[in-house]
Amino acid sequence: MKTVRTIAELRAALEPLRSQGSVGLVPTMGAFHEGHLALIRAARAECDTVVVSLFVNPKQFGPGEDLHRYPRDEARDAALATEEGVDLLFAPGVDEIYPPGFQTWVEVEELSHVLEGQYRPGHFRGVATVCLKLFSLVRPDRAYFGQKDAQQVAVVTRMVEDLGLGLEIRVVPTVRDADGLALSSRNQLLAPQERRAATAISKALARGAEAHRAGRDAAAEAAEALEREPLVKPQYVQVARFDGRLVLAAAARVGAVRLIDNVVLEGGQR
Repeated sequence: MKTVRTIAELRAALEPLRSQGSVGLVPTMGAFHEGHLALIRAARAECDTVVVSLFVNPKQFGPGEDLHRYPRDEARDAALATEEGVDLLFAPGVDEIYPPGFQTWVEVEELSHVLEGQYRPGHFRGVATVCLKLFSLVRPDRAYFGQKDAQQVAVVTRMVEDLGLGLEIRVVPTVRDADGLALSSRNQLLAPQERRAATAISKALARGAEAHRAGRDAAAEAAEALEREPLVKPQYVQVARFDGRLVLAAAARVGAVRLIDNVVLEGGQR
């Protein structure tokens, strides 16, 4: 595996690889866990060349959010990427992606202003902009995202369709720990008691999915279940339709850590 840090290095390294076939991109902010590795493995199985980006994007963090606390361990990430057969690791600095004078932004209007968009204004503008820049630089045939970030997937998919970018967005199922908690880089910021309490999120979503199957109000029953865990402070528990799929989505704070999760509801496929 080769690690590159500049756009010029990325383009030079990619040029001879393009003739070998399809290119897959896995955009990440690092601190790899099994969820990231599932994305990489999916790309490795389907593409001739796999590029992983490692960039903690400051433009998708708002004031007072956890940008400076966000877990970082590039050496570990590079070792894991090497083990998984990644061809290129693109690990640019902030000034490489947003050079002085940068002033072009992408906004997916409607999808960016509900659920996460209500609680994190400007978040999806940062997501869409950095993804478009990565797509432009790498020019992948496929890009890989996790179902855990269902709204992000919907925003990026809409952008790709609206702008005619000509790449396929591949969605990999959420990877969970044995106790049901969705894997997230932020999980390592949880204290042991908080980590145990956080499992209430996935349990509440499972109860909501069961309620939906029985014809009852999925969001109401999930919210009721979540309120029973005093260490978990929900921000929203709502049913939404993203990219043709009906999902039950939740966001909650567990101590100082904000977590999101969702489940696809039966009968909610396009």
